[in-house]
Amino acid sequence: MRFSQDFAPPGADRRPGRGRAGARGPLGILAAALALTLALTGCGAGTDRGAPATDSTPEAAADRIEPLATTPRPQLPVTVKSADGAEVTIASTDRIVPLTGGLSEIVFTLGLGKRVVARDITATFEQAAKLPVVTRAHDVSAESVLSLKPTVVLAETTTGPAEAIDQIRDAGIPLVVVAPAKQLSDVGRRIDTVASALGVPESGTELKSRTRSRIDAVRESVPAPADGGGKPRVAFLYLRGSASVYLLGGRESGASSLLEAAGAVDAGKASGLTKDFTAITSEALAKAAPDAILVMTKGLESVGGVDGLVKIPGIAETPAGMDRRIVSVDDGVLLNYGPRTDRVLSELIAQLYPQDGADK
Repeated sequence: MRFSQDFAPPGADRRPGRGRAGARGPLGILAAALALTLALTGCGAGTDRGAPATDSTPEAAADRIEPLATTPRPQLPVTVKSADGAEVTIASTDRIVPLTGGLSEIVFTLGLGKRVVARDITATFEQAAKLPVVTRAHDVSAESVLSLKPTVVLAETTTGPAEAIDQIRDAGIPLVVVAPAKQLSDVGRRIDTVASALGVPESGTELKSRTRSRIDAVRESVPAPADGGGKPRVAFLYLRGSASVYLLGGRESGASSLLEAAGAVDAGKASGLTKDFTAITSEALAKAAPDAILVMTKGLESVGGVDGLVKIPGIAETPAGMDRRIVSVDDGVLLNYGPRTDRVLSELIAQLYPQDGADK
């Protein structure tokens, strides 16, 4: 990717600011206090067990979205129920402000990208690059949003601070809150929600069908375990080396559904970690015993690549660390669970099961 941005720990509350109700997720206070700022210098992060990203790989392709062939014409006004319980009427979609990268991805893929007037810092795809950013360290700037005179704002339940959301609504701007995605089954729901709010439900149905068929096709490409072996155990790690943040994902991290669709076992979840993340310890890693480690590209870069990753206490002693079997996927798309999920899944499969058969 080509932008400088922050990413809060993913999972139940993927943004360090307060949510709509003013609450922080389990890691929100920690992330906010750290105020991480890392520069992203490139999408590709080579590993010892797969080729680095190139312009033809799924990871590189994920830097752009693929809109539907036909540009929809919104049928308005519509009234929808926001995830926070509010009834919201939208009379115009001429100036749309999505406040998360995942929501931006859906809006652009529906074919309404030309109506978007701003982006959240996590909207990393190429078509959104020139839009003004209305967030800082993941917190929404209500003043920046209102200065762009939006006709509709899309947010998530984890979008914050709550005061900013209230200020936008108090200004009379229709604001629809969408429940965040945490698994593959959320993809269709979110597409439907956004499409309905923007008055293009038929386009939503088309996009949902396209996305589902592509995900299904990729899932069929998962190879059977070699020589009767079991499924690979994969640990999802959230890393920010500059702040010494090293976390192991559990059941609520958001990665389990992807890993399972890729024919793998979420090692953190399988080891009994029921929450989103826990601090990495040698004991936790030994119990998880991952055959491979999944990381976000920026996180891997922040610890000095694979060489730096295996220096984190406990990593080198795992099967994944000994084999240097690291899977890296771009931060801006890994856990979006949106129209590009098939590309993410394809990248996971390509790195987990090298075509050269070099699995140890």
